Amino acid sequence: MIAVQGEVKTRLVTFSGPSNRTGGPLAGDIVAALAWWREAGVDFDYDEAARDWLAGSAPAATDQPEPAAYTPPPPPPAPPAPRIGGAGQDWPADLAGFTQWWLTEPSLDSGQVFDRVPPRGPQGAELMVLVDHPEAGDSQVLLSAERGRLLDAILGAIGIAPDQAYVASLLPRHMPMPDWPALQAAGLGDLALHHVALAAPRRLISFGQHVSSLLGHDPTKTAEPLRHFYHVGPSIPALAAPGLDTLMARPRGKAALWRALLDWQQA
Repeated sequence: MIAVQGEVKTRLVTFSGPSNRTGGPLAGDIVAALAWWREAGVDFDYDEAARDWLAGSAPAATDQPEPAAYTPPPPPPAPPAPRIGGAGQDWPADLAGFTQWWLTEPSLDSGQVFDRVPPRGPQGAELMVLVDHPEAGDSQVLLSAERGRLLDAILGAIGIAPDQAYVASLLPRHMPMPDWPALQAAGLGDLALHHVALAAPRRLISFGQHVSSLLGHDPTKTAEPLRHFYHVGPSIPALAAPGLDTLMARPRGKAALWRALLDWQQA
């Protein structure tokens, strides 16, 4: 169009999209463009650069660190068990002194000296017999009841008079349920070996697994086919026999012991 003099020449611009009555023509075109991209499957804004969305965010007021669990300090190690009779060099050096010490030494039985029974028999005997503890009814004579009668029969079978054997026990009085590991830790095995050395027998029979174990005989660690036999010290042959109570309860054990005694005497 040609403007007349004094008028301003203008040009009307129209858009392809529908106009927005409230926002004007431009707003309508923006809406139309967004709709076109949405139909094309592009409805999010993407950025190739990585972004830490949590950076700088303050922790919630309730996010308190868990308190560390309290671990009590370990208890101090238990003190070593007191040695029976004190140091070995303080033990009596002769059999007569040992017998008296056996009846009066407090550490042998936590201070108790009542009902103790002494060993019996000669020093240097042909055979020494060592059991775990006296019988329940013993007072002056060690093994004076059923166990003693069985022992006398065993000795008679191998030709040894009962009064010619040296008979002793690991403990000074009858104790039905001794704490053998604690007694071993307290030196009872060393004391028993000292007793055997003072008695100086030619041979020894130990009745009960606790007795032979305290003397150092462990049948699970020997390659000997006859596990009954071992040595106490360098020169005393020994025979490990079942306990006298076990032999009384199991007659077959007596036959096995008899065969072991025959083999032992012929060795």
